[in-house]
Amino acid sequence: MPLTDETRTAAREIISRYPRSRSALLPMLHLVQSEDGYVSPEGVRFCAEELGLTKAEVGAVATFYTMYKRRPTGDYLVSVCTNTLCDVLGGEQIYEALSEHLGVGHDQTTADGKITLEHAECLAACDYAPVVTVNYEFFDQQSTESAMDLVEDLRAGRLPMPTRGAALCTFKEISRQLAGFIDERPGALEAGPAGEPTLIGNRLAVRNGETAPSYDDPTPLDTPAEPAPAAAAGAGAPPAAPAPTEGERPAAATTPAEESAAAGTARYGGPPDKASSGGAEGGQGLQTAASDPDNAMGAEKEAEGAQAGSTGPDTPTEPGPEVGSGTGPATSASGDTAGPGAGSPTEPGKPGATDAPTASADGSAAADRPTPTNRGRKTRRKEG
Repeated sequence: MPLTDETRTAAREIISRYPRSRSALLPMLHLVQSEDGYVSPEGVRFCAEELGLTKAEVGAVATFYTMYKRRPTGDYLVSVCTNTLCDVLGGEQIYEALSEHLGVGHDQTTADGKITLEHAECLAACDYAPVVTVNYEFFDQQSTESAMDLVEDLRAGRLPMPTRGAALCTFKEISRQLAGFIDERPGALEAGPAGEPTLIGNRLAVRNGETAPSYDDPTPLDTPAEPAPAAAAGAGAPPAAPAPTEGERPAAATTPAEESAAAGTARYGGPPDKASSGGAEGGQGLQTAASDPDNAMGAEKEAEGAQAGSTGPDTPTEPGPEVGSGTGPATSASGDTAGPGAGSPTEPGKPGATDAPTASADGSAAADRPTPTNRGRKTRRKEG
């Protein structure tokens, strides 16, 4: 690849368009491809030096995209779409006919260096299927015969006008345009008319009187919403609600966001800036090891305790026999009812374990941990 001063100047012009130099890699690869018709090893080295990248980083990008060729490409890259709709309408037959006629297969170039043939996964023109492109310019609704005539014109030096888009140029020239440089050929910007499938939607809209929403007076998204007008002061005007103090539940919501926040607060307890499980500060919620970062048990220990309470992953848990001398709820020293089987301490998962926490002498719960659930079973299944 001839790395001339002109090439380096063009490369640095590309780099100057971006806030970070490595963002210029894609157009830079098109630029080096415009020199030799493919991304050569020297082109990879050139990009790495100019952008401060490794050759491995440049090569990873160059081998990822099919538009960057790793071997010399002909003057005209003929791409035949063989994806679903084009294939159904004859795309594969067109490709096979061209391959046999030119004597080349996918990504191969004719002996005269004129044409490189390739399968194309999709050319994004299903409404014009089957489609063939030459150096990325469209030739729509092709047949085997029209495609054969197209390649014969290219080999003879005749450049037919694409169905849509600008006049044909060579692969090197289109690569330079893809690098971001204007095509300065006379008449290069005189594109053909839009195709009928493209226009039919607009015509149907006009016929049916359909129009797109008006955006004549856009409102910036970052503009704060205007506050609602204050109620006129008068004899019947209600007084303004005082701002809630810390720990006090907020006043009635006035916006959807406030309604959602109020609903969550009412369900889980506690002000919005506190943990939803609440504890002593959060209202009605029950604090657990998983929601309390200061708890020495931690979420893992809680899950292990729940797993220990399960007899097996597929065996339903059955209540164990009550422990204690009586059949009714056990009573603490202060006379408070503690729950069935609370007369003797038990361990989770052992016969006699109950769903109620053990009561202390003053009637308060001895532990804030919730009862074991099926979380232990789920944990064991995931680990297995």
